[in-house]
Amino acid sequence: MHSPLEKPTFIPTENEISNFYFESFASFLNNMGNRSLFLLCLLAGIFSPQLAWPQLAAPTGLVVQAYDSHFELHWAPNAEPSLRNYKIYVSTDEGQTYSLLKKVNAIQRDYIHFVGRQDVTHFYKITAEDNVLNESDFSAAASAQTFEMNEEELLDMVQEYTFRYFWDFGHPVSGLARERNTTSTVTSGGSGFGVMAILVGIERGFITKEEGLTRLLKIVNFLEQADRFHGVYPHWMNGATGKTIPFSPLDNGADLVETAFLIQGLLAVRSYFDSDDDAETSLRQKITDIWEAVEWDWFLKDGRLLWHWSPDHQFAINLPIRGYNEALIIYLLAIASPTHPIPAQAYHDGWAGGNYLNGTTFFGITLDVGPLRGGPLFFAHYSFMGFDPREKKDAYTNYFIHNQKHTLTNREYCILNPGQYEGYSNLCWGLTASDDPFGYLAHEPSPNRDNGTLTPTAALSSMPYTPNESLAALKHFYRVLGDRLWGKYGFYDAFNLSENWFASSYLAIDQGPIVGMIENHRTGLLWEYFMKNTEIQPALDAIGFTPDSTDIIIATAEAELQNMTLEVFPNPARDFIQIKTKAEWLHFRLFDTNGRLIQSFSPLTNTPRFNLNSVPNGLYLLQGIMKDQSVQSRKIIIQH
Repeated sequence: MHSPLEKPTFIPTENEISNFYFESFASFLNNMGNRSLFLLCLLAGIFSPQLAWPQLAAPTGLVVQAYDSHFELHWAPNAEPSLRNYKIYVSTDEGQTYSLLKKVNAIQRDYIHFVGRQDVTHFYKITAEDNVLNESDFSAAASAQTFEMNEEELLDMVQEYTFRYFWDFGHPVSGLARERNTTSTVTSGGSGFGVMAILVGIERGFITKEEGLTRLLKIVNFLEQADRFHGVYPHWMNGATGKTIPFSPLDNGADLVETAFLIQGLLAVRSYFDSDDDAETSLRQKITDIWEAVEWDWFLKDGRLLWHWSPDHQFAINLPIRGYNEALIIYLLAIASPTHPIPAQAYHDGWAGGNYLNGTTFFGITLDVGPLRGGPLFFAHYSFMGFDPREKKDAYTNYFIHNQKHTLTNREYCILNPGQYEGYSNLCWGLTASDDPFGYLAHEPSPNRDNGTLTPTAALSSMPYTPNESLAALKHFYRVLGDRLWGKYGFYDAFNLSENWFASSYLAIDQGPIVGMIENHRTGLLWEYFMKNTEIQPALDAIGFTPDSTDIIIATAEAELQNMTLEVFPNPARDFIQIKTKAEWLHFRLFDTNGRLIQSFSPLTNTPRFNLNSVPNGLYLLQGIMKDQSVQSRKIIIQH
């Protein structure tokens, strides 16, 4: 620890130098090139311990930016070949002692310090450290003060940080989105979400339109040369060469679903860049060429599209694309194709064939289509990044309302929390596919598909459907869990509080919907530009989509964002429950862990009391429905 005026010099002893030499000699040999002089100095120091080491320059360019609950530091890199680390010092009072906060490696140029509070001021300085732990002078100090961000500012922050994954961490050769933050493998579907994130970045001022155009031209130029099979891209590619990286032993060729996500994004880009400028004209033409090269009809077998084709194994995987899941956009694009269309009837025979309809009621919410309890929430995101489901329906449902109901059932399940996992609540919810402590799993509201792992993208990407609930979750994830969940590219992929596990990973297919679906909630940007493509509406007409102005079924009271006004006692309950509230309730419903209605009752007073003698012991969800149809939920335990 150093005082603000203390010079952190260090003259190593003979034993210290010798110990360090034997630990580090191999790494020095790897850097013989322009570090030969330093190696000679090191060797000389072993035999001449009185020799002082060359002093590193103090780091420069330190700036600190404050947000709601964290600070972000940036600084310019030191040029010395002997640089090993930076040491970050912090003080809460300028002029007082600075304490060591963190030591980071030499390649790092930034650091996030999460403090979890608003209206606090921190002062920072950094030093550089060389290979024998000799420390430089302090940098100039920089300071900032956190502040309570309003909801629009929080949304800006989350979008900007998440956007960085696609902009700062995009592959340097291709510009495409990497599968994870630890690989050079790029993903075609995640890149479709990534190009949409670039449009958001332009509109939000994170980058200029010229910067976005340059990156997008880089991407499409690469895609023109990358591996394709009947116009369809593989799931994974080498980000430098465009060569296929097998997703599985049989999956070393075309992935129609991932390609459709990519085309969805590119078509939004094509509409956005609509000027007669040569670069924009070139971009549009390249995207059109990619779009028209996809042979959707090649993948249509027995009236339904197949997911995979391989030059070595052909259709050996034999996986039909059949709903309800994330793949509605595939049939829409295949029917809309100007060059290789499939018949509109395939939407009904293929996509909606099989067990498409649902009709069951879960926590008082009836799902028209899809799995019994809705499935993982990415079903409500991937196909609807560009396809606007509002004010329209097909023969089966209004997909905006369905997605809203799907999201609400997912949340209600998390509130009830039949698995009794730590942390689940009305503010902490969201089951979808993600990394988890045991690998990778499509988490959903079912006892055998829920292991305590929650995923921020599940709630945040549902913002168009459940804006109040999703915003409340965002605040909780950031302000309560942020010191473990928030990083350089926004929220890490997932967490499991029961296992005390937080991911260190980011996944492109999870990051992209956060940026895009929040923007669709705020401005409808991606919906607007995708739907502008002239091929889309005729395809919807051919499928049989018709206008539908059905009102949104369920809303959440604004009061729930501040505090739960539904207070239930005793809890655990024995023979009765009493509800204390000042709100005007229409009625209450009691559900079991399978989402089945057990009891319904209407209040006569503001403190109603309900008899539970006939209700078996167990875990239940109590829903209170207010006169404006907003809903609040409480988990209760009955123990007779």
